[in-house]
Amino acid sequence: MVSTDKAIAMTGFFEEVKRRKVYRVAAAYIIAAGGIIQLASAAFPAWELPNWALRLVIVLLLMGFPIALILAWVYDITAQGVRATPAPAVPGSHRRRNIAMLVLTGAIMSAAAGFFLLPRVSAHKCDKSIAVLPFENLSDEKENAYFADGVQDDVLTNLSKIGDLKVISRTSVMPYRGKGSNVREIGKALGVGAILEGSVRRMGNRVRVNVQLINADTDEHMWAEDYDRDLTDVFAIQTDLAQQIVRELQAKLSPMEKAQIEKKPTQNPEAYLAFVRGHDLFTRPDKLRADTEEAEQQFERATTLDPTFAGAFAALAWIDDWMYHTFDPTPARKEKARAAAHEAIRLQPDLPEAHLALGFYYYYCERDYQNALKEFATAKLSLPNSAEVYMAIGSIERRQGKWEQSTGNFEKAASLSPKDSFILVNLGDNYRANKDFKTADKIFDRAIEAAPNSLNARAEKAMLAFDWKGDLSMMEKDLADMPLGVDPEGLVTFGRVQLLMLQRKFPEALAVLRQLSPNLPHDSKPREFLEGAIYTFLNDKEKARSAFEYARPIAEKSVREAPNDAFRHAVLGQILAGLGEKEAAIAEGKRAVNLVPESEDALEGPKAALELAKIYTWTGETDQALLLLDHSLSRPSGITVSSLKIDPVWDPLRSDPRFQALIDKYDLRV
Repeated sequence: MVSTDKAIAMTGFFEEVKRRKVYRVAAAYIIAAGGIIQLASAAFPAWELPNWALRLVIVLLLMGFPIALILAWVYDITAQGVRATPAPAVPGSHRRRNIAMLVLTGAIMSAAAGFFLLPRVSAHKCDKSIAVLPFENLSDEKENAYFADGVQDDVLTNLSKIGDLKVISRTSVMPYRGKGSNVREIGKALGVGAILEGSVRRMGNRVRVNVQLINADTDEHMWAEDYDRDLTDVFAIQTDLAQQIVRELQAKLSPMEKAQIEKKPTQNPEAYLAFVRGHDLFTRPDKLRADTEEAEQQFERATTLDPTFAGAFAALAWIDDWMYHTFDPTPARKEKARAAAHEAIRLQPDLPEAHLALGFYYYYCERDYQNALKEFATAKLSLPNSAEVYMAIGSIERRQGKWEQSTGNFEKAASLSPKDSFILVNLGDNYRANKDFKTADKIFDRAIEAAPNSLNARAEKAMLAFDWKGDLSMMEKDLADMPLGVDPEGLVTFGRVQLLMLQRKFPEALAVLRQLSPNLPHDSKPREFLEGAIYTFLNDKEKARSAFEYARPIAEKSVREAPNDAFRHAVLGQILAGLGEKEAAIAEGKRAVNLVPESEDALEGPKAALELAKIYTWTGETDQALLLLDHSLSRPSGITVSSLKIDPVWDPLRSDPRFQALIDKYDLRV
């Protein structure tokens, strides 16, 4: 009897809902609310409104649904206006029960809708961090791969200028080119919340760009767009892409940042392609001389094609700075770097890359740390996501002896570019210089993982094993595993010679050294110098003298070409020591130390002092040599006990009891 009453009551409830036209109002409300939510989902990000604003709209609409049902129950719209709906002739208890059921039904429907809607809104939001993966080249001509790289590079460059975003550097995303890696895995590896994927197809003067922004945490597509434009509009596409990504990630965009990303780097597409080729060559992990020289040619071509291309002049200056710093420290190279940097500043005074290049000029070419840091600070204002800026600041700080601050900046650079082997090697060098060998070893492992084919990363780890534990097995294995014919710039051959010398296999070292082409560019350390050193270790004074005499004019010419390079003076000093010209040899060694005194360069200064210690050792100045070695063992960037024990260069000191006392004093092997 009770269930029959309930059935009658439910039938009466649904008949009353129909009579009062509640169904019609409910349907109209759902349609209207869905439209409002869809409109808000598109408009709010464009207006840069926070994500909670959309959630608030949804919550209010959900709360309004039961209220709309109650109003539909109580009132009716007639030709005479809004009137109260006539109550049925039923007991009061039935009316109260019907209203309660109506409210409960509306609340249940709102709660169910909220359960599905609100998590989707929340899932759409992700951290303000992004990696722009290499764009796929869909063009028939493979040459257009550089064009696809250019589109990706400019989008990434624009995004990196936005302070409210964390943007992973180009170097760290390039290893993912052509790999169908899982988006979540990439996001986790790079530490970002969003991934931008894209493809580019160039057909004559038309270009089609397809992009999609993906939430790296949920693997959900946040936004996608197709662009089909004239080739001349490619920079407009890149600007629009950057602005759309800013909106989707709900990042703040200052007026200055907006102006920066709206500027076209050049009006000449071919100049930009040359710029991108140069950038690709210069950012390779080992920075080989051949790649660097080819990159210089590409940047020069870009400036020739567009003499107003400030970014290309900045890149040209930066690469000339690097060439001066590494293998061409000549006045002509220095002037070339200075002129390019100032031209970039003249063309576009607010270009952050120009200030970065000028900073490197002051740092590498002038050793003017104060002005270099000023330029880096200026660049940092507009390049908050630049790993190069933090690395540059850290590089100067370690020369100033500020090791803790330096390591902090290298760690920051590595967080912005976690797959950049070059940055990781520099970070590892900081830990190694301060005798934190365990941490350095882990960092070098990361560098090898980031660039498995990098000679530099593997060489650093192998040398660390030697410095730390006197272990040469890793160096031996790496050299044995090197593919036949792979010997860029003779670096592999030089590595084999060095290994054999440390193993005291001197005849074998000579045989390998003679396989080296005489035309290889090793201006600062001629092959004959190493030959003379090996004959010295073999106690063959006549052949050693002959080799050193051959090496002497080469080293003297090298010093004349770059008189401010400390290590060219050090090599000449060791050659003179081998020839028995004691005073001249020591003078060259002291000249090297004076050019990079430890008080002004805590990184290179100790290394120059160690070169002087070698000269003292070879000229019989044992007291002076031991004093310098004692100091070097106690300082960052100095020699290690393992090296002192094994390296044959110190053999003339081994019979002195003070030498063994030094080893015992510092032999704190971990």
